[in-house]
Amino acid sequence: MKMNNKIIIPIVTGLILVASFSSCIDDIKFGNAFLDKAPGGQQTKDTIFNSAKYTRQFLVGIYALQYYGLPYHNEDKFPYPNDTYRGKFEILSDCWHNHWANSNLTSVYYAGMHSASYEARQDKFDYLKSNVWEAVRAGWLLIENIDNVPDLSGEEKKRMIAEAKCLIATRYFDMFRHYGGLPIVRASFSGLETDYEIPRSSVEETVKFIIELLDQAKNDLPWAYTGADAQNETGRWTKAGAIGMKCKVWNFAASPLFNATEAYYPGATSLAVWYGGYKPQLWDNCLEACQEFFTEWQKGGYYELVQPTGKRPEDFRLAYRKAYATQGSLEMIHSTRVTSTVGSKYNWWAWQDNGRLSYTPTQEYVEMFPWATGKSFDWNETKDAGKLDEMFTKGTVETGIELTRDPRLYETVVVNGMQKQLDWGTGNMAGTSYELWIGGTDAKNGPGNEDGQFASGYANNKFYMGSDYKNQYALWSYLRLPEIYLIYAEAIVQTGGSYAQAISMIDKIRKRVGMGGLEECNPDKDLSDKAVLLQEILRERVCELGMEDVRFFDLIRYKMKDRFELPLHGLHIYRLNVNEERIYTPWYGGDRADGAKQPTHFDYEKFNLTNVVRYWWKNGFDPKWYLSPFPQSEVNKGYGLEQNPGW
Repeated sequence: MKMNNKIIIPIVTGLILVASFSSCIDDIKFGNAFLDKAPGGQQTKDTIFNSAKYTRQFLVGIYALQYYGLPYHNEDKFPYPNDTYRGKFEILSDCWHNHWANSNLTSVYYAGMHSASYEARQDKFDYLKSNVWEAVRAGWLLIENIDNVPDLSGEEKKRMIAEAKCLIATRYFDMFRHYGGLPIVRASFSGLETDYEIPRSSVEETVKFIIELLDQAKNDLPWAYTGADAQNETGRWTKAGAIGMKCKVWNFAASPLFNATEAYYPGATSLAVWYGGYKPQLWDNCLEACQEFFTEWQKGGYYELVQPTGKRPEDFRLAYRKAYATQGSLEMIHSTRVTSTVGSKYNWWAWQDNGRLSYTPTQEYVEMFPWATGKSFDWNETKDAGKLDEMFTKGTVETGIELTRDPRLYETVVVNGMQKQLDWGTGNMAGTSYELWIGGTDAKNGPGNEDGQFASGYANNKFYMGSDYKNQYALWSYLRLPEIYLIYAEAIVQTGGSYAQAISMIDKIRKRVGMGGLEECNPDKDLSDKAVLLQEILRERVCELGMEDVRFFDLIRYKMKDRFELPLHGLHIYRLNVNEERIYTPWYGGDRADGAKQPTHFDYEKFNLTNVVRYWWKNGFDPKWYLSPFPQSEVNKGYGLEQNPGW
């Protein structure tokens, strides 16, 4: 089919957005100052590619169009998709729930009302308004015109072309995970052509396109930016990033969503939504990409897991926090940021008690985190042993509070009894502890009313940096070394390799937070069973990579219909007095002043989340939900965009 000029609207605006979406600057900032301000100026194509300075600014502008995974603005004037009214799609998984009915994802997805005729802010990843096509067009513009730049060396041109290819490839992958096969754009286009075709490509063709771009880019990039370069250039794509992304792309493409004997949607035959059958070589490709990464890692080094400086649970938690939150983290393979010119520098933290951003962890998620030793947590076993009072902490502020679970739990979830402050320098915990019992200082009646930040009896803690992060937006960890370890483990299992080797990959991550090996800590688990070991890998992924866009996509790529249909739970906590009676008063600001000891004994009741019920819990999960619908208005333009099945 011939494309009319309307389809190019989202692509054509790319040059304008990259060149002028923010204020002008005099220099290019990567490293510690990367994207502190965005490049500006109303430059034309001829001016931009007649100057090394402007060309470098243009490339930085494409970096500014990368995916950033946290909602941080609520104003239509900003050309970003990350607005707080739509929210974060991890709340569609089984690990977080949103209790504000007017949030777009709750009002559309939870209500089962989503359709192909969606309006702004209603799709979890808008096909036209997620900065994908702007970045793609801008990337091709740079590639097509960089030879005209008179004052760039050949080496710098090669590197910049490679960076642009990584930017195009990753923006395609960002959309591929939501839509499947995509129209493949191989040139910038002027926006006025009417004589070319751009139909939707198959899954296989889309994946091949992404992988080819990454392969073309990798050898023209440094393995990593080290030394002084790490201070100035961190944030650019590297060879490690390009190969690491190959692992991530193959991991998604090889999974059962696309790679199965039947398409995910009954009766679907289009190769735009699956490979047309099960192809074991896709997992081989994933394994080979992982092997390539670690072979190159042996040569280039640099990347490593951030290790604790002590043996306390707090030290392990601090190491984990620094791993994902600091720009200098040696395990951060690629990260993205937002500019400081948009609103408050730490909106994600400042808005944590706003209803639409109150992403409360579920009881199901909290129970995925092991004990601090590494032994799996089991509610019934803990209850029968009379140890529920120790399932989060032991002790008091006066005697010292001991963290009893996987240190990543406290960095990801606010739980009853944990202290509120973690010192970035020492790892020391300080301040008052959270009172999440009904009537407690923090939760008050929130869990009882299933409302607000603590509606489930817990609150989210991941990426809430606050003032201890110098009041800046949290770094978005686009690709971290632990994810590569876990992708490698999964590929080994899926290709019939050594399960012991796969477990060793998992154990590297567990060791960093002070836990024992998976097998030694869980002798009751049959880790020789493929299904059991895969579930442990998926559990480890969400504990390590919580809120990093992993859990939702794991449920999608493994087609976990039952998990989407599973009603979720919170935890009611009741403070008990010496007579085992429930009392509904705080301690801080309450009877502490009268000499009462800090409460350490409680009643616990799991409860069904009911104030905003998900459609899938009552009506079942239609497989159409595995992929998003293309906007029907876009399909109707007739350039070959085939709608996903069921929509």
